[in-house]
Amino acid sequence: MTGADPHRDAADPLREAADTMRAVRDRCVWTQQIDHRALVPYLVEESAELIDAVEEGDRADLREELGDLLWQVLFHAEIASRDPADPFDIDDVARGLTDKMVRRHPHVFADAVATTPDEVLVHWNAAKAAEKSSRTSVLDGVSERMPSLALAQKLVGKAEAVGAGVAAGTTADASSPTSEVELGDALLALVARARAEGWDAERALRERLRALTADIRDAENT
Repeated sequence: MTGADPHRDAADPLREAADTMRAVRDRCVWTQQIDHRALVPYLVEESAELIDAVEEGDRADLREELGDLLWQVLFHAEIASRDPADPFDIDDVARGLTDKMVRRHPHVFADAVATTPDEVLVHWNAAKAAEKSSRTSVLDGVSERMPSLALAQKLVGKAEAVGAGVAAGTTADASSPTSEVELGDALLALVARARAEGWDAERALRERLRALTADIRDAENT
């Protein structure tokens, strides 16, 4: 059929993508000089573009951006496969992921029972706690490189888990800070309010910034 994708009927498209990545690493001089650290900015960028596609793009955008993010995963795995001291490849990554997801879903793959989302989370958290038994703090594994609002929302949940909850603020609380310290307190209180309401503070700000961006463009065009 004219215009048909020559890769559409591949027996294993994911394997073909991994093989394509390996060929690029072997033959592309730019790709050969990239290491994990140098690749991080591209990972951040592709993750942001995927978020945009989820929140405001169409289905074609979403499919493309998922592919771009998958390429980053394949890229990191291919770099890792050539590490002389501790190599692993995309198959090792996939096996580890499958094993973890099976452990964390005993209500799907074993005889545990979960009839509500809350019960699912109980099984998930129990399995995760068993996997991470060497951790000594609820903060272990929380990346400080998360966007500030997302990190704040994560930490508010961790604080609640150890009885150090943050008071949920109101619009009034956020309207009258007189210093950066008070501003920080007000922002954290609003994040706590967002979590209490089941809102995503990071997404809320992103969506408001998109509206502001549109307002700026409109103003430029008038």
